[in-house]
Amino acid sequence: MDLSVITVTWNAEKEIAEQIRSVFSGCEKSSVEEIIADNGSADQTIRLIKENFPQVKLIENGANLGFGAANNAGLRLANGEFVLFLNPDMKVFPGSLDKMVEWMKARPEVGLAGCRLVDENGDLNQEAKPRRFPGLWDQLALVLKIPHLFPSILNRYLWKDFNGDKEQEVDSVRGAFMLVRREVCQKLGWGFDPRYFFWFEDVDLCREVKRLGYKVIYTPIVSCLDRVGQSFKKRASLWKQKQFTKSMIQYFRKWEPWYKWIIIAAFRPIGIALAWLASLV
Repeated sequence: MDLSVITVTWNAEKEIAEQIRSVFSGCEKSSVEEIIADNGSADQTIRLIKENFPQVKLIENGANLGFGAANNAGLRLANGEFVLFLNPDMKVFPGSLDKMVEWMKARPEVGLAGCRLVDENGDLNQEAKPRRFPGLWDQLALVLKIPHLFPSILNRYLWKDFNGDKEQEVDSVRGAFMLVRREVCQKLGWGFDPRYFFWFEDVDLCREVKRLGYKVIYTPIVSCLDRVGQSFKKRASLWKQKQFTKSMIQYFRKWEPWYKWIIIAAFRPIGIALAWLASLV
């Protein structure tokens, strides 16, 4: 098996059928399987998959286990030489996954790769570009909502001058499309560190890949339509703020000096309070 595509769904009935069809059209030469781990959808996601896509391996978790845990459940069923973690609101273009598999096979030094993620107009999606590793000050700015007043404060972290036409080594690619060498997951024992419920598990994986001595590469040889977090838009802002800051602290505890996560933890209640106030407006 060349490729295992793993997708986590949560109330994704509007997007998942197009995504599944695109995955199989994306592999015209490569052997592929798609594994979907559903995190307790309350809509028709599960019924739609069962009735229309019997070739898909469906895992019904029955509850929201989080992004990383659900992907890890899918990984346990995967047989591919490569694993693509792909969000349900993505659309792969015909033959594109063949190109990515061939590209990875020719580059054994690459442990993880991301492609050019585009919007509906075919332009580089600015919300889905590679980013630099999080730093204390840019993450504090996010916690305290400072970019709402001074957007340029995040220019370095968000890599504002990123050249999407150039293949290059990067700190991290977005979790919406992550093509990983299976041996990386085998060495780690998981696809995503299970301590994260949601957020930061993708950048954490990129750091793990580099720690193991592989490269993380962005390549524009193929594009993929990214509609950016359609399922997550259904979540309340306050819930998202709590999860985001919780994962942020976990990330800094794992990778950075102890005092940094302490500082973030101290300011976290302020960020949550600001999100709560914003929800009242």
